[in-house]
Amino acid sequence: QIAIKIYGEKLPTLYELGLQAQGIVQSVPGAVDVNLEQQISVPQVTITIDRDKAARYGINVGEVTDDIQTALNGDTVSTVLEGSRSFDLTLRLQDDSRSTVDAIREILVDAPALNPPEGGKIPLRQVADIQVQDEPYAISRENVHRVIVLGFNVQGRDLSSVIADTQKQVAAKLKLPPGYYIEYGGQFESQRQANRTLFGLGALSLFGALLLLYKAFGTFREALIVLFNLPLALIGGIVALYVAGANMSVAAVIGFITLFGIATRNGIILVGHYNQLRQAGRPLDEVVLQGTLDRLVPVLMTGATAALGLVPLMFGSPVGKELELPLAQVVLGGLVTATLLNMVVVPTVYYRVEQWRERREQKHASPLSSAPLQPRTSP
Repeated sequence: QIAIKIYGEKLPTLYELGLQAQGIVQSVPGAVDVNLEQQISVPQVTITIDRDKAARYGINVGEVTDDIQTALNGDTVSTVLEGSRSFDLTLRLQDDSRSTVDAIREILVDAPALNPPEGGKIPLRQVADIQVQDEPYAISRENVHRVIVLGFNVQGRDLSSVIADTQKQVAAKLKLPPGYYIEYGGQFESQRQANRTLFGLGALSLFGALLLLYKAFGTFREALIVLFNLPLALIGGIVALYVAGANMSVAAVIGFITLFGIATRNGIILVGHYNQLRQAGRPLDEVVLQGTLDRLVPVLMTGATAALGLVPLMFGSPVGKELELPLAQVVLGGLVTATLLNMVVVPTVYYRVEQWRERREQKHASPLSSAPLQPRTSP
């Protein structure tokens, strides 16, 4: 889930820094399966050409390197056809001429500076240092830098808090030499990017919903009353995650977005019916009471339909439902609070807001004078 990438030049230094980082991460609560990329050394034949000696014999370093590559590893010079199959024809030395270090030292290379009496060839050992050394089996690189990776998973805590603790402790305890730096990656980076995208689109959707509600009701006042359902739904979703012991994830965020849509629709059902009763000339008290009773069944049906489709996800083994389960928990918990509080809080808020509006309109109304005009009489 989390990968700490340490970049630098020297492999021993990188491995030492990786071991120090591993000890730091193992002390962070919630970090499990801490695994440092291993540096495996294997014996390798190292051939180092002495340029000064090669120049005395008129040997070009690039050419002798190509000759050694061909002699030891082989070079494909042609293709052999056998029926419908083809095989590469590889040119290289026999096994007994390249199977030991001593045999490699005696490989003959062209020496143009020598005259024909010596045959124009010399052993490779006269112009190269040939040794067997332990070298890394593989060198990892990323962004043109050598890198070593420390990976671990998270268990028992939420991902964000573990990452924050890890970054804080690594920054405080791990001293990096000049030219070395750390980057954090892994699944959490994808999750963070997805959350940023979802929150951005969610804010845009909320703004779009506000504009559409204003278009439908004609005032931002009633649009905001409808959106008052959102925190009511948020309460249930958060409580459901807490009770289930789940963490905030991408699936949970998607569940909140879905829940907000259902909660907004319930608010539209109520406020729209209130406005119809107001246009019919009903008093405010009757509008709120009768309108809430009239829309009780539609609101309950809306919540029950969505809930029944998610109930099967709450039972049985969680295996295979890692993505759907947080979404179902959020939606079900939010539907409970959104449906129950919607029938109490939204009517109360609507009633108070309408009372305030009527008082405000009465206060700003211009009083009409009822005194009769007295006719003027001439003397």
